[in-house]
Amino acid sequence: MSEKSKFSGCPATGIGSMPGGDAREAAKTVTGSFADGQGMPYLAELPARGPGADMIGRSVGLLVEMYGHVEPSGWRISDRPGRDTRRARSWLGEDLDALEEFTQGYEGLLKVQAVGPWTLAAALELRGGEAMLADAGACRDLAGSLAEGLRAHLAEVRRRMPGADVVLQLDEPSLTAVLLGRVRSASGYRTYRPVDRQVVESALRDVLAAAGEDGTTLVHSCAPEVPVALLRRAGADGVSLDFSLLTEREEEAIGEAVEGGTQLFLGVVPSTDAASGGLSDPGGSVMGVRTLWRRLGLNPGTLAESVTITPSCGLAGASPAYARTALAHSARAARSLADNPE
Repeated sequence: MSEKSKFSGCPATGIGSMPGGDAREAAKTVTGSFADGQGMPYLAELPARGPGADMIGRSVGLLVEMYGHVEPSGWRISDRPGRDTRRARSWLGEDLDALEEFTQGYEGLLKVQAVGPWTLAAALELRGGEAMLADAGACRDLAGSLAEGLRAHLAEVRRRMPGADVVLQLDEPSLTAVLLGRVRSASGYRTYRPVDRQVVESALRDVLAAAGEDGTTLVHSCAPEVPVALLRRAGADGVSLDFSLLTEREEEAIGEAVEGGTQLFLGVVPSTDAASGGLSDPGGSVMGVRTLWRRLGLNPGTLAESVTITPSCGLAGASPAYARTALAHSARAARSLADNPE
């Protein structure tokens, strides 16, 4: 590798969401699963609690001078903070309290997640019911508001967990659809125009910069066709994706990312009980990663330092028992990769 990753000492982590509604139990699970250098704990999201705890609602609660409320069709922009925005902020505070309790004295990488500007623009409605994506000026305002809110949020996390090296993850599952003009209108009969790649990249760069000059960032998407090269240009230190959705078309960009020091967060552990088929062999879970490395002609010795193992997506749809198992299995699979890179 020509550059060193900022994620050294991060063999495994989770994506963000967890099942249930108990903040203390979730914090206990994510910190316990990655104790003693086994991976990177994170601020869990618990969407089962309802609107405001969902990924869009949580990020609406972070916005500065921009508010939202829930309509039957989803989240819509408001003039002032109402019950839904207050609820989102209250639950975030509850989750931070729980994480603070279980990270006393912790030193090391600690991840927080927020929805990125383009997935947020695709999901949030303007007052007339169309997506913010339809209004370029609204998208700019949204990115600015999100960046400002994230700066304050990250400062709060650093204040509460002073020994932690806080990592910002932007969740962008709709990013590819935004770039390719696949986001459907409210009626479902048409799609919004593709957004220019330079505009997309610029907004992502501005929001990622909220982490600070020395901050560490990654972008996650569990959709197909993740634009890895664009994310690297926007300043992401890591790219997180569902390994099962990778195709040969993306392999060149993956190889270039590894050579350039970008950390790959590879989702190889199923995120639901039904899809798991039983998790018994950690080595088997990372067999495809070893195969990809060989195909790309990369040095097997770089595997452990270049790759972080994760579930394929968030764990909100899993049972609590399986969520614990999936995180522990991710840590064991990462250890297998380090012990037997070939």
